[in-house]
Amino acid sequence: MKYDIVGDIHGCYEEFLSLIQKLGYSMVTGIPLHSEGRKLVFVGDAMDRGPDSLKMMNLLFKIQNEDTLLYSPGNHCNKLYRFAKGNQVQPTHGLETTIAELDALSNVERKRFLTNYRQFYEALPLYHILNDGNLVIAHAGIREEMIGAPYSEKIRVFVLYGDITGKKLPDGRPLRRDWAKYYKGKSFVVYGHTPVKEARFVNNTANVDTGCVFGGNLTALRFPEMEIISTPSLQPFIPEKFTSFD
Repeated sequence: MKYDIVGDIHGCYEEFLSLIQKLGYSMVTGIPLHSEGRKLVFVGDAMDRGPDSLKMMNLLFKIQNEDTLLYSPGNHCNKLYRFAKGNQVQPTHGLETTIAELDALSNVERKRFLTNYRQFYEALPLYHILNDGNLVIAHAGIREEMIGAPYSEKIRVFVLYGDITGKKLPDGRPLRRDWAKYYKGKSFVVYGHTPVKEARFVNNTANVDTGCVFGGNLTALRFPEMEIISTPSLQPFIPEKFTSFD
């Protein structure tokens, strides 16, 4: 199987449509299909921060209903799930934009979306092992020894949030260790979560979150070709949101 692995979308629906067109997908049936049978894979966080979270999620609901969705949920996905269940969550770090879209709906439409979202999230695996174990898709990454291991809270936190230190950056984001720098696994791990200006390849891993919602690009990695395809963002450029590595 050949895959096109898409970085964090964060409500940038128009950029997503532009990217999949470049990748050769058509929307004739209402969901993206490729004439050569390629499959889209998502590293998560399709919502929050950007202008069209509900459009993006409604499309993903359709793909899931066709039993063709490969999506590794991220921290924003988890936070929206807790909100959808009625839990107390802080409407910050992008969730407020999705809530604003929900508030513009009728009560019936809002309830329907939140019900659909709960069902969507509950059907997702924490991460995907593909291509006979040669390819792993995990939102914020995954350590070699975690791949295929029994579920644990430690693995869940790592996949959703990365290798967090417990410390915070000045803007409130968690400080994370560069786990990819020490990865030695045989499985090729594709992830997102940490915006970088260009796709970053390190030690059999690739970060494909190129900060579309912060004015960068929306990027896909074609596997197994290892080709990067990107489309430029329509959002304002915010340079301080991008991470640089030594």
